[in-house]
Amino acid sequence: MNAPRTIAEYLKQLRDALRGADPALIQDALYDAEEHLRAELAENPQRGEAEMLAHVVGTYGAPDEVADLYRDQEIKIQRALRPPPMPKRRSAMGRFFGVAADSHTWGAMFYMVLALASGIFYFTWAVTGISLSLGLLVLIIGIPFVVLFLSTVRALSLLEGRIVETMLGVRMPRRPPYPAMTGMSLWQRVGAIFTDGRTWTMLFYMILMLPLGILYFVFTVVPMVVSLAFIASPIGLAFNNDNVLINWGLGSHEPGWGDALLLCIIGVFLLFATLHLVRALGKMHGAIAKGLLVRSDDERA
Repeated sequence: MNAPRTIAEYLKQLRDALRGADPALIQDALYDAEEHLRAELAENPQRGEAEMLAHVVGTYGAPDEVADLYRDQEIKIQRALRPPPMPKRRSAMGRFFGVAADSHTWGAMFYMVLALASGIFYFTWAVTGISLSLGLLVLIIGIPFVVLFLSTVRALSLLEGRIVETMLGVRMPRRPPYPAMTGMSLWQRVGAIFTDGRTWTMLFYMILMLPLGILYFVFTVVPMVVSLAFIASPIGLAFNNDNVLINWGLGSHEPGWGDALLLCIIGVFLLFATLHLVRALGKMHGAIAKGLLVRSDDERA
């Protein structure tokens, strides 16, 4: 591999060396490398890019060496953060009830419940920002406001990525798509934000979170409440003094302990079915977040 002579060449070689790795890892590695290289160039303006890179390769590392280092670090970090593996269950009943022992299930449940509140916030922030940006474009402060608004969208997307990784277990970026754009003019920075397609997918994600948050909340809370109510039916029967009739399709009758036990069993199965649904929703949303918030190799090329 030829020695890189520009920052763009170094980043391209690093991207090629990391090909096949997780896109979030690639984004972090490119961010760290570009930030370091631009800082070195800014601290030593008398050096050209080629001279600076020749020095950096000896200290920071060649692109393939940096790629190997990031791969090794990622393996160590994932091993440290990964929860203990679930024991393999061969029976269908074991797999059905074993979902409760999966930590990702409960993380997904918390995320689904909180998604309504976060979705309302993201949607309100995005729609308000878009409305104000369109209204202020006719004024001199319009462009700076749009840039500020889009910068907050990128910051919120990074925060959302950390929440997704913590609760859903999906590897998300720990760095922004780009460093602070050191050495670029104001208009170059503005152009980079507007021409980056990921800026607009992040904005779309924030708007999408409201309908998704409503669906997640309904699909999680409603069956959970119904299942817990069924499970608690024996307690309700013990304190019930009203003349309530129940109908299983065989005629109406006053509920007894057999009915309460049947409802309790249905509630248990409904509860664990809800946990499977929640875990599936968590995996689905992790894929959505990864697709909309993480830069792909094609976008970097």
